[in-house]
Amino acid sequence: MTRSIGPKLLGGPRAIPGFGMTLGFTLAYLGLLVLLPLAAVVIKAASLGPADFWAIATAPRTLAALRLSFGAALLAAAINMVFGLLVAWVLVRYDFPGRRILDALVDLPFALPTAVAGIALTGLYANNGWIGQYLEPLGLKVAFAPAGVVVALTFVGLPFVVRTVQPVLADLEREAEEVAATLGAGRWDTFRRVLMPALAPALLTGFALSFARGVGEYGSVIFIAGNIPMVSEIAPLLIVIKLEEFDYRGATAVAAVMLALSFALLLAINLLQSWSRARMTTR
Repeated sequence: MTRSIGPKLLGGPRAIPGFGMTLGFTLAYLGLLVLLPLAAVVIKAASLGPADFWAIATAPRTLAALRLSFGAALLAAAINMVFGLLVAWVLVRYDFPGRRILDALVDLPFALPTAVAGIALTGLYANNGWIGQYLEPLGLKVAFAPAGVVVALTFVGLPFVVRTVQPVLADLEREAEEVAATLGAGRWDTFRRVLMPALAPALLTGFALSFARGVGEYGSVIFIAGNIPMVSEIAPLLIVIKLEEFDYRGATAVAAVMLALSFALLLAINLLQSWSRARMTTR
């Protein structure tokens, strides 16, 4: 017989204060740190009026910056979803000399200041850099171009995918793969039908976290991007430029557009993640 533990948890001793106090503290904490600043941005942008807000939001420079920021963040997150899974697989499934060092290097973008990352990437991919000097004869320009933005966002977003997928992959039983192989399934069928359904929610979570980090990234991008208006200028930099020009209303308008687009995309990713989990549980 299945026993419900809910009433006992509600009536029994608790390690921390009860639901009412913890919920109140949670709402107050999130309200002060998250909701209040976001509400201030929305209210400030709403004071512009529909016509002025629309004019700023649809200006060619604004659209170009938003297109680069969100496009590069989506592309970088997609790249990280593929290679982050590969890195997590190697770290979990293989034992080799230096594995702990490689595992620690994954977290380096977390600890490294973004400005240092931007300078290092610029030095590598500039025309006279260690990597850029070999790309230039091929006609590939990374530094001071939109491609540099993708490289920087890929660098800062990789740990989110690896650290999200790694514990899920570690908990998967290898016996399921062996059973699939015994039943005649090839490697691709085993990955697609056995591993991928279990890893899909974690991959989507890592994708969302990498994308969210990429959209708001500033320090590592401004050094390698070149910051050319209409070409390699990201939306966060455009906001900073408007603030330096004392155009606070314009800055809040661009910030409000970024907030709305980010929320819509993250909501869509979360819905897709919930659908993936529900589909996996019904199998």
